[in-house]
Amino acid sequence: MNTLLNKKKEPIDKLAATSAKGHSLGGEALRRMLRSPVAITGGVITLLFLLLAILAPFIAPKDPYERYLQSEVILGQGIIPGAQAGFPLGVDDFGRDYLSRLLVGAQNTLLVGVLATIIGVVVGMIIGGLAGAFGGWVDTVLMRLVDVMLSVPSLLLAISVAALFQKPSQWTVIVAVSMVGVPIFARLLRGSMLAQRNSDHVLAATSLGVKRGAIVLRHMLPNSLGPVIVQATLTLATAILEAAALSFLGLGDPDPNRAEWGIMLSRSARQFLDIRPELAYYPAIAIIIVALGFTLLGESLREALDPKNRR
Repeated sequence: MNTLLNKKKEPIDKLAATSAKGHSLGGEALRRMLRSPVAITGGVITLLFLLLAILAPFIAPKDPYERYLQSEVILGQGIIPGAQAGFPLGVDDFGRDYLSRLLVGAQNTLLVGVLATIIGVVVGMIIGGLAGAFGGWVDTVLMRLVDVMLSVPSLLLAISVAALFQKPSQWTVIVAVSMVGVPIFARLLRGSMLAQRNSDHVLAATSLGVKRGAIVLRHMLPNSLGPVIVQATLTLATAILEAAALSFLGLGDPDPNRAEWGIMLSRSARQFLDIRPELAYYPAIAIIIVALGFTLLGESLREALDPKNRR
């Protein structure tokens, strides 16, 4: 009789254990994002952009730097050949295949956005980490510096940093755009670490005599990176837009041979809008779509990781 009862209890116990089994925060966030049309749309756009950027040198139909139809370009008469056989999007003012330059430009645009975001994250984490770990006068001094940076509009801050360089270059754009994200990441990490200082696991480690540096690096910092990672995704979208804005204002890379969407938009929009407006439309649409993709993905990731949105 006892054996029969034990056999009946086994499926019930397994079912209860399965239902009581928890899921990791990452797994729950992934499941919520896979059920969100906004997250899927942003992920598809981002994935396509990354694939194009990585495979651009291999899938570009022509050499983006070869001047194929330069003899047919007559700027004095307003003639820049448009779409034709072998050149689906026409050519630019140097007679170079515009489709190939757009594809290769995705790689350079991604490079600018990623490097600017990484620099901003690293510098912002150093400032925010020091402020959150030490507090006191260190926190006061660093946060007042961050407040000054936040008081300046982002584009104006980028222009001010770019103007400090004697000769504009691609690195000028990267450094200028990265400085825009520094105060944002510093504030986020500092706030997250302050919230961790009075948590149970930090108090337990302190009571056990664990050194302050170990507590910061092993307990406080890893548990404070969630908001920073989400913000990095959103900042990548704004970095691409701000890099294009600096190039449009003439503070970006002056090299016209470089295939980069911001440079292409700057030259086309300012010089050839009345001759071939398509030269400005194509990079502008590409920048808007990619920025939208990163924004949708970042917002969806933020909502998925937010405990208030758990069901």
